[in-house]
Amino acid sequence: MTRRHMLLLGPLLLFLAAAYLIPFLGVMRWSVTLPEPGLHQYRAALTDPLVQSVIWRTLRICTMVTVITVAAAYMLALIWVRSGPVARVLVELCILIPFWISVLTRAFGWLALLSNRGLVNSWLEALGIIDLPLVMVRNEFGVVVGMVHFLIPFAVFPIATAMRNVDERVLMAARSMGASRARIFWQVFVPMTRPGILGAMLLVFVFSLGFFITPAILGGGRSVMVAELIYLRLFQSPNWGLAAAMSVILMAGVGLLIALLLRQLGERTAR
Repeated sequence: MTRRHMLLLGPLLLFLAAAYLIPFLGVMRWSVTLPEPGLHQYRAALTDPLVQSVIWRTLRICTMVTVITVAAAYMLALIWVRSGPVARVLVELCILIPFWISVLTRAFGWLALLSNRGLVNSWLEALGIIDLPLVMVRNEFGVVVGMVHFLIPFAVFPIATAMRNVDERVLMAARSMGASRARIFWQVFVPMTRPGILGAMLLVFVFSLGFFITPAILGGGRSVMVAELIYLRLFQSPNWGLAAAMSVILMAGVGLLIALLLRQLGERTAR
């Protein structure tokens, strides 16, 4: 990297350090100094049954959200990249319009749709399909639905980029050798888009780890995730040291995931 490149990157690096690194170092200091110096807050975060249950719930929800989101985004990206102009325009609208709506508005929209007196239950009761309303909010189902809806547009872009980089000559070669469409798709096309799938999975999983508004509204306090527990420990039942320790553990987990993905992508590129 030349000196000119360093001069261009310098202001950005300083901004990132001021906006992220310095506050994070302050959080790390809180985790080992509040309410008294030591590592007891980390010990409490890793041994407290409540914190452990919240961590496992967060991992479970994030895993479900990641799988569903990436699968749905893959189908959307496939239509976007390999369909006609009309279908592409419709998919682009489905991808771009959610960016214009805030996460709070979308969460309350799903609450209006899925609540016991919401539109979905009202329609099902009017059609005679159900007698009692389905419980679709204030539980993990509502949280997963809201998070998937928010994260699908973010997962589409890396997958679509990988699909556009697929060499059509490889697909034509497989077709000329007599492979069926299904076999070409599963054994040729999908493996060639693996970097996009991995990137989308990492992006969705990392985003979902830090979700706060959607689980708080659609979970109704019954599906508390790590970010919401950190908020509760900061403002409702103050324990800033424990909240800081959980934040550091969360950041360490995210950093480990990114390092593992980069290593795997690097090995794939080398091969």
